[in-house]
Amino acid sequence: MKKYCLDLRVSDLERLNNRYVLIRLTTDDGTLLPEMAAGQFVEVRVDGEPSTFLRRPISINFVNREQNELWLLVAVVGAGTRRLAQLQAGDRLNCVLPLGRGFATLTEMVPPIAEGAPRFLLIGGGVGVAPLLYQGAELARQGADVTFLLGARSACDLLLLDEFKKYGRVCVTTEDGTMGEQGFVTNHSVLREERFDMVQCCGPTPMMKAVVKYAWEADVDCQVSLENMMACGLGACLCCVEKVRQLEVDGQETVHNVCVCKDGPVFAKEELLWAK
Repeated sequence: MKKYCLDLRVSDLERLNNRYVLIRLTTDDGTLLPEMAAGQFVEVRVDGEPSTFLRRPISINFVNREQNELWLLVAVVGAGTRRLAQLQAGDRLNCVLPLGRGFATLTEMVPPIAEGAPRFLLIGGGVGVAPLLYQGAELARQGADVTFLLGARSACDLLLLDEFKKYGRVCVTTEDGTMGEQGFVTNHSVLREERFDMVQCCGPTPMMKAVVKYAWEADVDCQVSLENMMACGLGACLCCVEKVRQLEVDGQETVHNVCVCKDGPVFAKEELLWAK
């Protein structure tokens, strides 16, 4: 997929709570945004912040083709993201996009599912819910049965629930029990009571490890989006290297170093060394 370096205009910045902002970007001249896949990300340049030298990788939250908008869900955690949270409508944001390998969609499932609408369970925690909105929208458009399982510390930390509900059923867990079932996402009853054809996940590493363990035990296909530090997004700086398991043509299993930014960030459970 071709990559672009674009100066995009902020059409809107919405403060979802005291930790998260939603930035909507569009083109100045009405040129259509390039094709992007759910699970891919952009590298944004942070202008006006002297302590931020490197671009920041941010997941593609949604692509609104009708409005020609790219949505970025940003967690405000440091100087760079605090500067991004200060953007206003009309400001410019330089983005390199789209980067990485995204989630599999219905048409890419091998082998394909022959009967009925395949059931996808999309699991996210914290800002890890970001790529799941666009993925859920794409899956629903292709005819899949989509269930979102979203976790947070408290009800006030749950993000964009009304948007998720447009594309599938939404199940929720909160650690303090203020909404949905109390506990972590891997404690939710839907995992015990229902069967899915594919699980796709993004969030804190301990959560993803627990989800992958569930997928192995339930014999369900599973993909996770890793969140290694990705400075360049192009596989040049090597700061995001991860060891993964690969099956060679002769049937032998080998371990290779790959760049998460270029060869991921999405990996199947079979590729992950920590997955069993």
